[in-house]
Amino acid sequence: MEKHTRKEDWIAMLTGTFLVAQGVFLLQAGQLLTGGAAGLALLLSQILPLSFGWLFFLINSPFYLLAWKRFGHQFAINSAMCGALVSVLTDHLALVISFSNAEPAFCALAGGVLMGLGMLILFRHRASIGGFNVLCLYIDDKFSIPVGKSQMAMDCVILAVSMFFVPGQTILTSIFGAVMLNLVLAMNHKPKRYIVTYR
Repeated sequence: MEKHTRKEDWIAMLTGTFLVAQGVFLLQAGQLLTGGAAGLALLLSQILPLSFGWLFFLINSPFYLLAWKRFGHQFAINSAMCGALVSVLTDHLALVISFSNAEPAFCALAGGVLMGLGMLILFRHRASIGGFNVLCLYIDDKFSIPVGKSQMAMDCVILAVSMFFVPGQTILTSIFGAVMLNLVLAMNHKPKRYIVTYR
């Protein structure tokens, strides 16, 4: 399979991060959580006086080192840029869009699907949003455990911990969103069907 051009990678990274940011924004509108670094940042943003964007980038930072070591400098740089873009976009989307009625179930469905599609685009263009995405790609690369399955396991841990801080109904709806996200990844991210090189 012909390698993506750098221009195609840049366009894909902008598209992917925009979709992920929209997904996170919908989860915020429904006062929901998700798994991974994004879920941890959403949870902490309800407790600490810091925005989602700042928390998301800080949580992700150590994982960029893993990305550099395992997948090479280009993948790590791409992922750091994508993580920064998601942080900035999510924190500023409220300037251009707002919701007068945000039904949590719809926010979970649409937010999960948008985040999954955004991550899928990034994975196929040698990038990620960092955090547990990098760890899941490492697990997939090293042990051939699908990204969707390892992501789902980590998401369950994050959401289980969240039960101590948010109502049960919020957790159940958030789990629905996390399942949708991981279904998108599990059904569509199959590297052996096409060539993906990170270096």
